[in-house]
Amino acid sequence: MRPLKWLGALALGTPLALAGWLWLSLLSPWTYDRPDHLDPVREGPHRVFVYGTLTHAPVRWLVYGRVGDPEPAVLEGFERTGLDLSPAPGARVEGLLLRVEAQELERLDRYERLGIRYERVRQVLADGRAAWVYRRLPATDEASAE
Repeated sequence: MRPLKWLGALALGTPLALAGWLWLSLLSPWTYDRPDHLDPVREGPHRVFVYGTLTHAPVRWLVYGRVGDPEPAVLEGFERTGLDLSPAPGARVEGLLLRVEAQELERLDRYERLGIRYERVRQVLADGRAAWVYRRLPATDEASAE
């Protein structure tokens, strides 16, 4: 009987642990403080080009509360290198273009740890539209010690 209790506890504990981790990393007010040097997010709709985990609908739903209506998009002159983009003439990165409101952009900033892990920069996509793109910040000695 003990193995069944152990399996039951594991079956219940694993989803709870996963839910707790997702809440802490994506939604919790305790795991991210927006750096003071960042400009406030302006009101109105924003375009964001995503090329990694945010291309997956369940991740978008967890991060900013809806799946949205993303469009396929291409960023030319870059290649994907791990969790970042590197300039690469002639290369292109395929991803999605999201349309989000200010509050949703703030939640994306939290997810990407804007000012800590990533910066948000304007880039022009292959179709000529400008969009925000998250780019990794250079590693610092303090960050690499973690």
